[in-house]
Amino acid sequence: MMIQNVPLSAEEIYMQRCIQLALLGQDKVAPNPMVGSVLVYYNRIIGEGYHQQYGKAHAEVNCMNSVKDADKPFINQSTLYVSLEPCAHFGKTPPCTDLIIRNKIPKIIIGCRDPFEAVNGKGIEKLLAAGIQVTIGILEDSCKELNKRFFTFHTKNRPYILLKWAETANHFIGNNTPERLFISSDTTNKLVHKWRSEEAAILVGTNTALLDNPSLSNRLWTGKQPIRLVIDKKLKLPKTSILFDKKVLTIVFNFLLQEEIEKNLLYYKLDKNKDVLPQIMEACFQLNIQSILVEGGRKTLQSFINTNLWDEARVITNRQLLADEGVSSPILFNTKHKTTTIMAGEYITYSS
Repeated sequence: MMIQNVPLSAEEIYMQRCIQLALLGQDKVAPNPMVGSVLVYYNRIIGEGYHQQYGKAHAEVNCMNSVKDADKPFINQSTLYVSLEPCAHFGKTPPCTDLIIRNKIPKIIIGCRDPFEAVNGKGIEKLLAAGIQVTIGILEDSCKELNKRFFTFHTKNRPYILLKWAETANHFIGNNTPERLFISSDTTNKLVHKWRSEEAAILVGTNTALLDNPSLSNRLWTGKQPIRLVIDKKLKLPKTSILFDKKVLTIVFNFLLQEEIEKNLLYYKLDKNKDVLPQIMEACFQLNIQSILVEGGRKTLQSFINTNLWDEARVITNRQLLADEGVSSPILFNTKHKTTTIMAGEYITYSS
């Protein structure tokens, strides 16, 4: 079978550039989406911009501001490309639709609609009402993938859930004893810390917190520290646990206590007569936590899988390590996957 490379259209090339620009805002704009924009005059880009910082100017504003004085007379004859529907409401910044209309841009090409309730089609309607030609859906899947956390949060009313574990070649993730089984390498440890920096929060269960006393930080990587979430139903964790150092916001989901302790420690009480995970999802939605990296233990990971509350799983496998016995890996089902080779093994990304 011959595989042919289908060339991109001019519209797709410019939208691809929007996506490239949008990615420059990664880790800086959440809980806002990453957005890129280019302004094109007769097949020449005269302006580029992206959303650079949460609470600051949006992509369209930065794009317009980048246009050189010599090219400003061409703005009202140009086509604006943007990876996500422009906003039509006042938030931390004015509506981008007003900027587009004010500059008399005749045509706009949008990658995908914005699922956020305050936008969701309203920006497109406002542009159409102003007589602007609007095209929607260029590289739509790629534009949605770019902001998969944002889309999941606003369409499913819960965070994007990413599961992660490391396993031996014969599918064990730990020992049956308190002694720790070292599966990961320095390389994969840094990779995991990079992943932590990309998510809003990181979650573990009681046993993992008790046995490992983790800091759940991304100290081996740069970027913001994730919010720490722990399921501790009966409040078994000692106050000396690193999780209670108050350096980063820690939320303890439990059955006994609802209380905020100083600035960075919150006890969130759950109803013991209801399923735990849906309650945690609802709480995180209300707290505007858009994504969670679930790191264990096995029982916690499997509970997310069994209730179908997950979107992606990254499984690091040490192909050079075999265990005689121990804690078996969680079991995934009905998945798609791709494999990435790393030193001494691989990691496989699964999607639900």
